[in-house]
Amino acid sequence: MEQNMPQWGTVLMAAVIAVWVGVWVPPAAAQLVERTGQTTSYAAGDDGDIQAGVAFPAQRFRDNGDGTVTDTLTRLIWLQNANCFSIQAWQNALNAANNLADDPASTTTDCGLRDGSDAGDWRLPNVKELLSLLDYGNINPALPTGHPFLNVQSPIYWSSTTAAAFPGFAWVVNLNGGRTIDDGKDNTVFVWPVRGGH
Repeated sequence: MEQNMPQWGTVLMAAVIAVWVGVWVPPAAAQLVERTGQTTSYAAGDDGDIQAGVAFPAQRFRDNGDGTVTDTLTRLIWLQNANCFSIQAWQNALNAANNLADDPASTTTDCGLRDGSDAGDWRLPNVKELLSLLDYGNINPALPTGHPFLNVQSPIYWSSTTAAAFPGFAWVVNLNGGRTIDDGKDNTVFVWPVRGGH
């Protein structure tokens, strides 16, 4: 027992520092996955019945008034115009998102941004970030009711996530009903840039 005393002292000191700095969260307080948004129950014990997960905030999205929308659940910042780039092949979609910037001299190439962002601030979302937008209680588009996005298309949007089994494919999210599939990178799909989350 006495051999373990210095070890316990180190553990206790680390816990005290973590609480003091404010980085320690008790495991019971941490919920990792948000709700799906489905509130209609089709069978006892299904998702609509149980509604497990982190509840959506009362104001899920905040229109920042500068061409961007903040998701108050994930803290990601999305381009408000969900169809600024129309449809693009995957590599072109990556480039368009990465080069997006607030350009005061342009009204056509900056997607209406007035947020002070520079090229490189924006990116194509990964598949989990794109899925985080979905509300499985809605269709066409499968987004939360009252969202402030403009020009949302119900077909599919690119993610930056390559399909590991098929490197010539990337994951896409279908906003008709919230399905996720992989699609060939040479195909043309809608582009919806995001920033933050690093």
